[in-house]
Amino acid sequence: MDTYNMLAAFADRWLLLLLSGFFLAVVIWVFRPGSTKTYENPAGIPFRNEDKPAPVNDTADNAKET
Repeated sequence: MDTYNMLAAFADRWLLLLLSGFFLAVVIWVFRPGSTKTYENPAGIPFRNEDKPAPVNDTADNAKET
């Protein structure tokens, strides 16, 4: 068996199973009980400051001036 066919067989079988397992592990990690508090703040980012621009961050402005 040449190298190409060996690598293709590996990718077809085991790499697919490995990546599927990794995907399932990430999904389970994100939706685990207790992770709600971790993801509440980032989940609301698109809905912040809808009516007006975000306020200017004074610490970032001061860092640029010095």
